[in-house]
Amino acid sequence: MNVLQVDKLNTALILLSAAAAFILPFELFLFSYAVLGPLHYLTEISWLKKRDFFAPGKYNAWILLGLTLFIFTTRYLATDLRWMNPSMIATAFFGALAMTLVRGKGYKILTALLALAGILLFWESSWYILIFSLLLTTIIHVLLFTATFMLFGAMKSRSRLGYLNIALLFTCAALFFIFEADSLWNVSAYAREVYDGNFYGLNLKLAELFNLGELRYLDDVFNSRTGLSIMRLIAFAYTYHYLNWFSKTSIIGWGEASKKYWTIILPLWVISVGLYVYDYRLGVACLYFLSMLHVLLEFPLNCVSFAGVYSGLKRKLLS
Repeated sequence: MNVLQVDKLNTALILLSAAAAFILPFELFLFSYAVLGPLHYLTEISWLKKRDFFAPGKYNAWILLGLTLFIFTTRYLATDLRWMNPSMIATAFFGALAMTLVRGKGYKILTALLALAGILLFWESSWYILIFSLLLTTIIHVLLFTATFMLFGAMKSRSRLGYLNIALLFTCAALFFIFEADSLWNVSAYAREVYDGNFYGLNLKLAELFNLGELRYLDDVFNSRTGLSIMRLIAFAYTYHYLNWFSKTSIIGWGEASKKYWTIILPLWVISVGLYVYDYRLGVACLYFLSMLHVLLEFPLNCVSFAGVYSGLKRKLLS
């Protein structure tokens, strides 16, 4: 498909994701996370590997892998060290900035030292903890980073529809809160149990962050209009994040890059989905490492996208 066809497809995917999220927010999220998520992780990691993870260097990818291992280990084996996880994610993000945007070994070391100083200065800040322990690897990753990637692509292709799709993405996200509505579908007992046991903390923090009304009880997450609006946003953002990736096969060539890996990817994907079907909590626990790894390995690409958008805007302003 050419760029225009892909953009038209993405218009349809945005609208489809928004409609499904409005009707079945909890069920849609759980389905997307369990079925689309693992396939996204596996294919994106193989595609990033073909491009040196957008951070050429002998040890860069290994550094991000090591940080992911530390986060995974402390999450399940050393609960007294979990307070370090925000700093590990911050280290990965600022490290990706140094890997991709800073030239010269001395400047890279200086950037790393400044980032370390910032981490040590703000590590007790509630904002720092919120951003690096939760938001950066969840809603920022699936919504804001996706929009940045879309904007970078639209600027390169000069696609008007590409720009309109970004506006449509945020319009749909806003409409969930402008037109609040009661649930159109009773949340199943299974969805309540699974979501309660794994994900609801993000809902509570988003309500608090944007002053959308206090969710006093867990039941508010499932039944209040504020709770439903937040869940619709989360389900929409995650679902479209995955679908946007799958729609770009012909544009960025991830399918071709992954071709020789399909004999590994497909069995792993089937096993992953099987784990979620057997026991959703077991699937979340087993796939947490892969999920976090794809987020951290994508940081250099995010930084390249930021730089590309900045350069494009700068050229337009100076022309």
